[in-house]
Amino acid sequence: MNVRNPRDIEAMLERLKLVPVVSLPSVQAGLELAEILIDHNLPVIEVTFRTPYAADAISAMKEKFNELLILAGTVLAKDQVDIASDAGAECIVIPGFHAGLVDYCQAKNLMVCPGTVTPSEVLQCYHMGLKTVKFFPAEVSGGAAMLKAMAAVFTDMKFMPTGGINLNNLREYLSLDSVFCCGGSWLAPEDMLQQEKWDAIAQRIGLATKQIDQQL
Repeated sequence: MNVRNPRDIEAMLERLKLVPVVSLPSVQAGLELAEILIDHNLPVIEVTFRTPYAADAISAMKEKFNELLILAGTVLAKDQVDIASDAGAECIVIPGFHAGLVDYCQAKNLMVCPGTVTPSEVLQCYHMGLKTVKFFPAEVSGGAAMLKAMAAVFTDMKFMPTGGINLNNLREYLSLDSVFCCGGSWLAPEDMLQQEKWDAIAQRIGLATKQIDQQL
């Protein structure tokens, strides 16, 4: 299994610009979605640990699509870090900041992207040697304006805004120098995955990647 180092993962995320954030209702749903993403030249996904299928889906997707970069999201504890990394996840995304979890991931040489929403949280991440953090929940926490304000202070920090991102505001976020990629849960909502609306999901992904290509 191909395991990329944190710097290579960061570079890949910065190139792709967009990470679909999904809560999978089944392993098969993950496989179907992975194929759609690869077909649209967006070989990345964040699988949240909000459903019992997360680890098995990560393992199955990684086995079938080794080129797929898989992030494990909504990781709340050290045992989930182990389960996610053993399954094949190459980056751990935490919804908030927790020094113990960050330290645990760093000790395992795993890229970790903790959630931040205040300057105090960003400062703690900075002093733990992190250069990339999640900004969550983005829209209800001040959105692009808040990111502009924090970027003026934390000039070396890069953000992955997630939460409330959609096709209407994606361009605004990606236009910020401080944003290295965006997380998007609108691309494949859980209800659409449950109903197996693959054509509609593919259309959403296609529209998003087209907008990103136009902006580059």
